[in-house]
Amino acid sequence: MYLNFLSSADVLCVGPPGSGKTLLLKTLTDQTAVDNTTTSGPTTGMSLKKIVPCQGAKPIIICELGGGMAPLWHHYYEGMQKIMFVVDASNLCQISAAGVLLYSLLAEPCLQSAKVLLVLSKMDASYRQMRNEALLMLQMKKLQEQARQEITIIQASSDSNEGIDEIMDWLVGPKKKVEKGK
Repeated sequence: MYLNFLSSADVLCVGPPGSGKTLLLKTLTDQTAVDNTTTSGPTTGMSLKKIVPCQGAKPIIICELGGGMAPLWHHYYEGMQKIMFVVDASNLCQISAAGVLLYSLLAEPCLQSAKVLLVLSKMDASYRQMRNEALLMLQMKKLQEQARQEITIIQASSDSNEGIDEIMDWLVGPKKKVEKGK
């Protein structure tokens, strides 16, 4: 609705400022492009990334919206069937703010049938218990029971590539069954 060229995007990637959206998308684009020395600045506005899951596959276009644009995100929701919501799992101070943004997103009428991927990013910078604390703070068990959307949770790290294959599988979607003899 808000921008005509956005209709070419397959996935909308959002999350609070500093959650790791840009590095995650860079890693999805090229798993060798990010290491422990790679940095990025805040995304101002939006950016489109083309991800090719495997050779010969249809590219997936992801629209990343900067965390500072959160008050405007709702303008980009129309027609989106997949939403990737990225949260910095190593920053428990950010979790409550992320929860407010996530709950607002899930309440949007035009996203009631969208699939949502909650990415707990920067898992290499956090200890494992932080994942449980983050999910508890977000009240994920209750949310998954009550939300209309299908919510998938994946732990990820752009540095170590943890979770990247699982995110790619979620982006591609279920494999179509091929009937025998065809």
